[in-house]
Amino acid sequence: MTQLISHVSPQSLTDVLQAAGYRVNQTEQNGIVQLLSASQGIGYAVRFGNPAAEQGSYVDFTFSCALRVQGELPVGVAEQWNATRRFARLSLQGEFLVMEMDVVLAAGVSNDHLRGNLELWDRLLQEFIVYLRDFSQAAQASAAKVAVAEQEEVAL
Repeated sequence: MTQLISHVSPQSLTDVLQAAGYRVNQTEQNGIVQLLSASQGIGYAVRFGNPAAEQGSYVDFTFSCALRVQGELPVGVAEQWNATRRFARLSLQGEFLVMEMDVVLAAGVSNDHLRGNLELWDRLLQEFIVYLRDFSQAAQASAAKVAVAEQEEVAL
């Protein structure tokens, strides 16, 4: 019978990430522990959510990747992602574009399910970077078309 996981600690989740081949650093800020890792050169954090009955353990956590916005972010970048993607959401928080994905363990999940969420997060991170590049290029092309159309109107 498969042992179900109903909570994780910073150390047990570090072990899961390391077993999957990720480097992990545990950090603590204001008494709150988080894990720092990276995939495909993109850094992300794992923040723990609701405490479990077992001291130092949690029944959920959030994968979070924050990218600093340089310059003007194209209008609609977060909204279009959220309307066309599942599982991870985008939001603009100050000068950061943040992608987050929650993982809930409360009712008990298998180790394979936990590993599957990690694989899903890895894939979404890759899609996120491609999405941003493509969205930015489309926004630039659209702006260029508008500029050409305005120049043609002036010439008439």
